Amino acid sequence: MASHTASQKYLSTRGGSYSLSFEEAVLKGLASDNGLFIPEEIPSLPPNWQQDWLNLSFEDLAFRVLSLYISPAEIPAAALKDIIQNSYSTFRVPSITPTITLDDNHKIYLLELFHGPTFAFKDVALQFLGNLFEFFLIRRNKEKTGRDREHLTVIGATSGDTGSAAIYGLRGKKDVSVFIMYPTGKVSPIQEAQMTTVTDENVHCLSLDGTFDDCQDFVKALFADPSTNASLRICGVNSINVSRILAQITYYFASYFSLIRSGIFDPSTDAVHFIVPTGNFGDILAGYFAKRMGLPISKLVIATNENDILHRFWQTGTYEKQPVVNGAAETGLVEDGAKAHPDGVKETLSPAMDILVSSNFERLLWFIAFDVYGFDVKKGNLQEKKSAAGAKVKEWQHEFKAHGSFKVEKKVLEAAREDFASERVSDAETVGTIRNVYGWPINSSKGYVLDPHSAIGVTAALRSAKAAPGIHNVALSTAHPAKFIHAVEMALVNEEGFQFKDVLPPQFIGLEDLPRRHVCIQKSDGLDGIRKVLIEEVKRELDKKFS
Repeated sequence: MASHTASQKYLSTRGGSYSLSFEEAVLKGLASDNGLFIPEEIPSLPPNWQQDWLNLSFEDLAFRVLSLYISPAEIPAAALKDIIQNSYSTFRVPSITPTITLDDNHKIYLLELFHGPTFAFKDVALQFLGNLFEFFLIRRNKEKTGRDREHLTVIGATSGDTGSAAIYGLRGKKDVSVFIMYPTGKVSPIQEAQMTTVTDENVHCLSLDGTFDDCQDFVKALFADPSTNASLRICGVNSINVSRILAQITYYFASYFSLIRSGIFDPSTDAVHFIVPTGNFGDILAGYFAKRMGLPISKLVIATNENDILHRFWQTGTYEKQPVVNGAAETGLVEDGAKAHPDGVKETLSPAMDILVSSNFERLLWFIAFDVYGFDVKKGNLQEKKSAAGAKVKEWQHEFKAHGSFKVEKKVLEAAREDFASERVSDAETVGTIRNVYGWPINSSKGYVLDPHSAIGVTAALRSAKAAPGIHNVALSTAHPAKFIHAVEMALVNEEGFQFKDVLPPQFIGLEDLPRRHVCIQKSDGLDGIRKVLIEEVKRELDKKFS
């Protein structure tokens, strides 16, 4: 593709696919070898980017970043600008993702990512992805009518926020059906209501009697299943879809420039850490892409809850499930979507991060393998380096599937530690941070309320500030506190002046009382049963549309 730079072409992390276009990578979602798509190269920033981009709006900044990953031969500049404008017109604040000061003395800041339509960070990517799908389908279906039109069946798994964000990004879109699978009783009531009260005909919610990891496994199995692919044109909406990672890069740049414009950060002398509450590794991977592009992030800090597979990897070099069993996982609140489960997930106060396996970690492993094992390949042979990286990732993933763990060499762990640090945060510490931050004087007032996931990030930021005084620490705030009412109330019930109604958005009032629509599915039905539900629901939807 002469019209594409290396960063505008995509390959599979497991070595089975190369030189795919952006459109192909987005619409496939998952590679045929079960690998994840990544750009063949991370682009370098243009000359004078710090001066030229400093005062750009979020939308213009997104255009500059995404243009490095999307060829104008696929999406012309004017069309990409329109997609971006439409995507962020749904946000409630002009800056889209504002950065605020939490603690001047310790240089701790909060990057608020919850100002989109579903009050979660995933809106940043999924509003964009929904408009991408619409753009591609309008182009593909030009002059086609009726059942000749290409129809996408978008499938996703959610531990809470992905589902509602995907639904709000795709509801009512022409030629798209969206199926969201979530674990029964393991998302918060607000999250479930946001999904199941959407009545658009193209939205289908599937409630599975299992865990988020079960949902994610079924989604991956559907992508790999020949029968499903023969019946439906399926596409992914989880962060396995590379477009989600790319869309999230922008807010790291936006926050960096916000610090500079505020006068509290001097890029010539100061350093910054970004601290990211981490479950499936997509959010922090976007930060890694930004860092690899040239954004001067000193360190990316992984903040996990007690499901700490990533933290344990950074401590030991071993990636293993290490399940929690026999009722040990009982600290989460059922009311916020947490419930003890014997399959190995420790259910916590931060249920969106209650994940045993972090899918996007595979993408980081490819880049580390490329850097580490690429040196063993003949100098200048770029394709052999890519192949070596893909082979190594495939080896690790095969070992993980067979044994539930794999261990990397010391040089791989050292490479991972160059860009990342990690922290593990308990439920007790999460509650303590929500309570403490509520008492901080912020903007001359008392009472900033964190959700439990954001509190994990702030807890890790406080540790980072203590370990390295003088470093600026930006913690990512991934959800509005009203989505996790019971954890927040548990932390603040005895705080003077706290009333939850003061932080409850008007959009949430009465939401849980609306009529709901969902389909209950059983884990025991297996892949065949879930495939049957998908095919029948799409048929029913299209029959009604064309009758």
